Amino acid sequence: VGSNLICSKSIIMSLISLASVKMASSSFSSVVARLNGLMTTTTTATTHFLKKAPAAATTSSSFMMMMSSTPRRSIKVLAALYPDPLCGYPPEYARTNVPTIKDTYADGTRLPTPKSKPEYTPGELLGCVSGELGLRSFLEKQGHTLVVTSDKDGEESEFEKHLHDADVVISQPFWPAYLDEARLAKAKKLQLVITAGVGSDHVDLEACKSPGVQSGRLRVHSSGTTSKEEEKKKTQQNSDENKPPITVAEVSFCNSISVAEHVVMLVLVSVRNFVNSHEMARVTSNGTQKSMCGAYDDGWNIADLVQRAYDLEGMHVGTVGAGRIGLAVLRRLKPFDVTLHYTDFHRLDKSVEQELNLTFHETPQELAQACDVITINCPLHSGTENLFDDDMIRNHMRRGAYLINTARGLIVDRDAVVRALNDGHLSGYGGDVWFPQPAPLDHPWRTMPWSCLTPHMSGSTLSAQARYAAGVREILECFLAKKPIRDEYLIVHGGRLAGAGRHSYIQDCHRKVEDEEWEEIHGIPA
Repeated sequence: VGSNLICSKSIIMSLISLASVKMASSSFSSVVARLNGLMTTTTTATTHFLKKAPAAATTSSSFMMMMSSTPRRSIKVLAALYPDPLCGYPPEYARTNVPTIKDTYADGTRLPTPKSKPEYTPGELLGCVSGELGLRSFLEKQGHTLVVTSDKDGEESEFEKHLHDADVVISQPFWPAYLDEARLAKAKKLQLVITAGVGSDHVDLEACKSPGVQSGRLRVHSSGTTSKEEEKKKTQQNSDENKPPITVAEVSFCNSISVAEHVVMLVLVSVRNFVNSHEMARVTSNGTQKSMCGAYDDGWNIADLVQRAYDLEGMHVGTVGAGRIGLAVLRRLKPFDVTLHYTDFHRLDKSVEQELNLTFHETPQELAQACDVITINCPLHSGTENLFDDDMIRNHMRRGAYLINTARGLIVDRDAVVRALNDGHLSGYGGDVWFPQPAPLDHPWRTMPWSCLTPHMSGSTLSAQARYAAGVREILECFLAKKPIRDEYLIVHGGRLAGAGRHSYIQDCHRKVEDEEWEEIHGIPA
């Protein structure tokens, strides 16, 4: 029961009605149960009720003791999720369940383990607005508020309207609610940002580390005057700077394999010219079909298709980034008899390099010169933004190479990719990520040739949704109980990079570390 909530007139009347009942001591527990159902009841009103119920007073000492202690404050959770299906929820799903995986991921990390039992069945649509990540009942039973919207962009959006008093914000990489410094400055009560998935680059991590932003005001510099207004600002500033920074957490590894599988699919689809072949195999509603040259015939123009189709076998394939997703991609590509390459700030253990016969490159530029296919599997930060620009594509990548990007749209130069496909320097581009998201209809990638593209959905399969919904619930349980959040979920905590964030975003936040600590983080195995 939240003491900070206002007790409405209807609830006061309900309490008076209950108080007028002559209760036997045996019936008191049922009244307590009814009280627990009144989500906006205040401590004051509940105490008033108990004073009006003398018949129950002798049996309620433990309940009174509980109510006299400081109650837990109710919180507001704001979630930005993608819209519901245009044709409505499916009357039934393609499968009756999702495949079951073991209790731990490949690196030994355990799957999400919330203490409360979810009210949904794994395999249901959870990542959209009506799915609500399965959180509504879980939160409202505890007296908390959940606001879910897909309207996330702009000052007039529903997300913006609710941001000012939100304690927790939940967003997705697939439908990101961008939390820049200006937005964080408006979020005066914000304590926790959760990414329902993996990748928190839509959040200004530096701003989350700063209490001056977390409090809702950017730091102000005194002009030297002693006016009441300046004194008020100074007092507010000092108060702001004493507030703790925002915690940022994500559900690490929950959809890493989902994305890795998508990468392998895009590699094969690109190299085999699958998209155009599929289009040729289909006919329009009027029974016609278009070949690659724009001619119409019987729809069986094999030469038009195979002139751009190759075997993956024998190619050199490299990943920029060899974390959970990148390493999973390498493992899945090894059976195709390709030569595997990688580059990463964190070099893999020698035993892994030997197992997969990997070639390590110090820089992405060095890797690009050696590969026929490059897949991007690194975080977006200041060191990777626009990494694949005209210079990288034209001066380092092989002519006719394929570029696959399921990481973040801003890691590549949008227009450089279009130019390279149009003039033949790239043979194909396979992508699942855009900027902004959703991409506008006039985005040049929507019409560029030799591409296979999906809206950002690789990590939001029904299998993945079950895991990241459970992970979000686990993080919320820890937050509400004031217990530590799993280290592997943390990105920013206590004013500094933490957990997975310390590993992935160290360059983005320009942390100053001692040489010894840097070697601990980035050391190359002997």
